[in-house]
Amino acid sequence: MSDHANANNRRIKMGMVGGGPGSFIGEVHRTAARLDNQIELVCGSFSSDFEKSKQTGADLFLDPARIYADFNEMMEKEAALPDGERMDFVSIVTPNHMHFPPAVAALDAGFHVMSDKPATLNLDEAKRLKKLVEDTGLLYGLTHTYLGYPMVKQARAMVADGKLGEIRKILVEYPQGWLSDFAESSGDNKQAEWRTDPNRSGISGAFGDIGTHAHNMAEYISGLMMTDVCADLNIYVKGRLLDDDGSILFRMENGASGALTASQICAGEENSLKIKIYGEKGGLEWHQMKPFELIHKIQGGASTVYTNGVDKNNLYAEAHSACRLPSGHPEGYLEAFANLYTGFAEAIRAKDADYRGHDLIGIDEGVRGMAFVDAVVRNSNSDEKWTKIDA
Repeated sequence: MSDHANANNRRIKMGMVGGGPGSFIGEVHRTAARLDNQIELVCGSFSSDFEKSKQTGADLFLDPARIYADFNEMMEKEAALPDGERMDFVSIVTPNHMHFPPAVAALDAGFHVMSDKPATLNLDEAKRLKKLVEDTGLLYGLTHTYLGYPMVKQARAMVADGKLGEIRKILVEYPQGWLSDFAESSGDNKQAEWRTDPNRSGISGAFGDIGTHAHNMAEYISGLMMTDVCADLNIYVKGRLLDDDGSILFRMENGASGALTASQICAGEENSLKIKIYGEKGGLEWHQMKPFELIHKIQGGASTVYTNGVDKNNLYAEAHSACRLPSGHPEGYLEAFANLYTGFAEAIRAKDADYRGHDLIGIDEGVRGMAFVDAVVRNSNSDEKWTKIDA
């Protein structure tokens, strides 16, 4: 792993690929990265249009000499800068088909990588990227945002501590309504345009986009890997090329069963990710649109509602350390995102290639996410009842 000078005595320096005009997630990444004052943005290639990239750099008050025409130029010129001045890692916030190329370029140049999910366009790319991460020994992080919420960390810790007993059932759903109409034809909805394009989004629409969040949430909280799926994908909006809805049954490695629904045509829904997980002793329930609460249900007993707060002494350390404010001051999406970036900065400082101690996820989960999508699509297109996830 590269040894960047005096990383313990300064902010970690970040470059960015993507996040220019019309980007949905770019400014979210930038805001999250700077929230805890651990990271500073120093350079970028924000758009395939150099003029737009330069304008974004100017809007962010960056050095014009460190706004680059493309990511290859960025890696080459940043690597030539003195140690301690050049970027320490790159944040990739592009459409899916442009996750793999800049990640490879960054790793080859000796830079750590923080990437928006999914890791790559397809499973083959994900497996190739995993080998490169392992060969270089550099850090690779994946921004599955919802894992940064304190109550999601509390749920994971409670399951790991045996509060539910052996896990038996997982129900997870992610309904949205923003693609209920053929929004990709409007000409002014950049997100709808690329997310429904197989060349830029991959082999799946809704399941590649939000189904991967639901899959990742099920594995993260349960501590178990999903092994098999039985899938039904649908395209409800006429003219659309990728699934906008789907449901699956699944099995976990310990024999637990579950159901997962991901849909972007549930008219009226906003961002309603939710999970229920049940063991032999009780269950947990969490809703993304009310993220500061976690419900613990006990068979034959009263339910307990856990809430955020730095003054909460009934929280596990993982959840407590992810809180910033006293009880009754709700924290949300940006703070959850910031927890991922702050953990990544800590891992860089620790030179910790096995950085799960910082409660991060990386290329292994990235490969499993792509293997999940691959299995779901293969199963939905076949007559077989169950398809194994080839991770």
